[in-house]
This record gives sequence, structure tokens and C-alpha cells, in this order.
Amino acid sequence: MSYFVHESSYIDDDVVIGEGTKIWYFCHIQSGARIGKNCSMGQNVNVSNNVTIGDNCRIQNNVSLYEGVTLEDDVFCGPSCVFTNDLTPRATFPKGHENYGKTIIGKGASIGANATIVCGHNLGRYSMVAAGAVVTKDVPEYALVAGVPARIIAYVNEQGDIVKRVK
Repeated sequence: MSYFVHESSYIDDDVVIGEGTKIWYFCHIQSGARIGKNCSMGQNVNVSNNVTIGDNCRIQNNVSLYEGVTLEDDVFCGPSCVFTNDLTPRATFPKGHENYGKTIIGKGASIGANATIVCGHNLGRYSMVAAGAVVTKDVPEYALVAGVPARIIAYVNEQGDIVKRVK
């Protein structure tokens, strides 16, 4: 193996894991998941069926990536950030995976701790979501969003430095 999986983690069949990736304690990688090279999955990460994760992604503790989510290269997911895949879930009326909302997190984007990304909304390249924000619409490239619901408060460069504040 050219990647590391801690003995407490579960990797289902039909999973692809890239070289140099590290999967730490109590993770579950489900069937059909595709994980790129040099990624890191912190404690208690769940990667659901058919999720795609690009190269060099950092997924911090307690993150669940549900079916319908795609992370492009170099994405950072802060501790306990949340993704959804169903806008109107009901326990007794499941819609099935073909009806899940799709969410694409663009190259180099960062999501802060405890932020929520509501399905069907994409994050542009190098965008940033502040800790605790709730994303209810698409986030443009290089935008920094914060609040509930999230709104643009600034624009950042690829390193995450603020280059323009929004009033």
C-alpha cells in the first residue's frame, strides 16, 4: 500500500485511495469513493458512497462527506463542518441517491469549523467559508463568506489574504 489507513478505520470494497494519503482513527470510506493523492482524513471522517476527493485535500475531524459532494484539489474542510445532500429529508420517504443535491467545492477552497454547506450550492475556486457560516447559495471564486445565511464580506487571494473588503 502506498497510503496509510489506521487499524480502527473501515475501507469498503471498490474504493480508490491515492498515494501518500493518510486516513486516521475511526474513519469509514464507503463503496465507490475516490480519494486523491496526499490527502489527510482526521479522526471520525465519513466519506460516503461515490464521493470524489481531489489531491492534497485536508479533511479535519468529524466531517461527513455525503453522496453528491465533490472536492476538487487542495480543499480544506475544517473540524465538524457539515455537508447536506437532501433539501427536504424524511425518514419514511427517502428520495434515493439519484435525487441528491450536488455540491462542488472548487480547487483551493477552505471551509471553517462548524460551517454548513447546504446541498446544491457550489464553492468557487479559492473561496473561504468562515467558521459557523451557513452557505445557502453559490459562493464565487476568491470570495470570503460569513454569517447565517453566509454573505460575502471580502475577497481573498490564493493564500487566503484579504485583498478587498465588502461593506
